[in-house]
Amino acid sequence: MNDTRLPASAQRGVKISTKRDGRRAGKISLAQLGSGALALGDDEKDAGAFIARRVAPPATREHMSGETASEHPARVETVSEFTRRVKVLLESGLAPCWVRGEVSNLRVQASGHVYFSLKDAGAQVSCVLFRGDAARLAAPLREATQVVVFGEASVYEARGQYQLIVRVVVEDGVGRLQREFEALKQRLADAGLFAPERKRAIPAMPQCVGFITSPTGAAAQDFLRIMTRRGWRGRLVLLPVKVQGEGAAAEMVEMLRLAERLGIFNVLVIGRGGGSIEDLWAFNEESLVRAVAACAVPIISAVGHEIDFTLCDFAADVRAETPSAAAELISSAFVACAERVAQVEAARTTALIGAVERAGERLDHARSRLRLLTPAAQIERGWLRLDDSANRLATALGAATRDKREQLAAVRVALAQRSPETRVQLASHQLLALWKRLQAASPASVLNRGFAIVRDDKGEPVARRAALHAGQRLTTEFADGAAPVRVESQ
Repeated sequence: MNDTRLPASAQRGVKISTKRDGRRAGKISLAQLGSGALALGDDEKDAGAFIARRVAPPATREHMSGETASEHPARVETVSEFTRRVKVLLESGLAPCWVRGEVSNLRVQASGHVYFSLKDAGAQVSCVLFRGDAARLAAPLREATQVVVFGEASVYEARGQYQLIVRVVVEDGVGRLQREFEALKQRLADAGLFAPERKRAIPAMPQCVGFITSPTGAAAQDFLRIMTRRGWRGRLVLLPVKVQGEGAAAEMVEMLRLAERLGIFNVLVIGRGGGSIEDLWAFNEESLVRAVAACAVPIISAVGHEIDFTLCDFAADVRAETPSAAAELISSAFVACAERVAQVEAARTTALIGAVERAGERLDHARSRLRLLTPAAQIERGWLRLDDSANRLATALGAATRDKREQLAAVRVALAQRSPETRVQLASHQLLALWKRLQAASPASVLNRGFAIVRDDKGEPVARRAALHAGQRLTTEFADGAAPVRVESQ
């Protein structure tokens, strides 16, 4: 760690914290340290030394009384140095141990590492289960389960946050919230709040939809974006409420009653985006669940993600996996109707265009027949027939002349082929071709092209490598002579 001294320019406005007699002294400015704080002596030009003298315990001040400020400057650590020192103290001073609590805020990263919080009624601690340890679990961690974990404390220096590095996880039964959820679910089911016969059908084409949610949440934006993208033409009213925390359930109950009193809504949507079981707990409150079941307006519950279930989902007339799914459900009939209207419109346009085209074709046909019946058209047809006859006559005469010429040329070719001179030339060419083929196939011609013939001691050609053996003497015949060779190895 580096020693850092406070410069003289930092004398004013510097605030520090200290303890005296076991009590927190709070933030103390230089102006509160005494009259000398604003007029340092010649031997106290270093503000760090001055602060160290003023705020140090009496014993320390007595020890420093005979020394100059420059010999004992204030020790200032960087954030990284201080955090690293805390990390060392925590990891070396606290042995690995077993901790019991309830899993919350569970997140599984793509890397395989698992992050979650372990909590009880009074506190919570951040935990991380690295991929190798997570792979050894008998079953994956689940939200709201009660577990006992073994691990060691550590400090994540980047955020200055301490956490528990979990090595072993043992399931310790269902968590408190999950137990409360199941107990309340059973009690309300026994009361008939979730009975299928209580469910009402959602209007296919609602004209006015109320969305009970947080106005600042992503759920409202997603809902509005999908309704706009699908071209829905109804009226959408956002009914703003808190969706988590203390008083959220009461606010939603009041908003349900207000929407029911207004009498303008064909369907209501109640929901929010995803979160932990604690974040969604307001939708499990008995007062809200009973208000949803008793509401005279059909209700769609759209809480969290597809895997999230709340008691409002069971009490509502329809459950949508997400707020986006609720928007698609409400607008699906409108979109289907709009598509049918577009298809009818396209079919009507096609039929109209076809009728106009067919009428135009009939009109053109009538015009053509009218032109054919006029005297001028008949005279024109006569000229056309005359021109056609003249062309046919010229073509016939030309064809006859060409035939006679072709016959004469064929007779000339046949006469030339039967001439003795032609037959002699043909025989000469054939003889020359045969001679060239004979020369190309002779062994001498092959040797002249760079090949060689290997013969054994009997003068027989060697055609296969397998017939050779080490030490065998051979004769290699080239174009300009032969040379003896010996086989070195098989």
